[in-house]
Amino acid sequence: MLEVISDAFGTVLGLSGKLDVHTAADVRNALVDAVAAGAGELVLDLSALEAVDATGLGVLVGAHRRAQRAGRTLVLVDVQVPVARLLLVTRLDRVLAIRRTEHCV
Repeated sequence: MLEVISDAFGTVLGLSGKLDVHTAADVRNALVDAVAAGAGELVLDLSALEAVDATGLGVLVGAHRRAQRAGRTLVLVDVQVPVARLLLVTRLDRVLAIRRTEHCV
């Protein structure tokens, strides 16, 4: 579900499966730890994330705010179409930093 990679430029966390009410607590705890432990950008690779519910969106917004308070930036990378649509409908695409990499379809 969650893979963490740290380097000199920041931290990359890869999420897979679903970010929902069942997984939110574990992901939230991992994001809290990642924000506190690093510096620079906190990159969240969502290329393998299949779905997000309202609880999952709350986790992302909370991580964004926590990162800002710590002087960091949360960046969502390679957001897949179903998740991107939800971010668009909720207008969170205007709040959260979103990037695509070359390997994303």
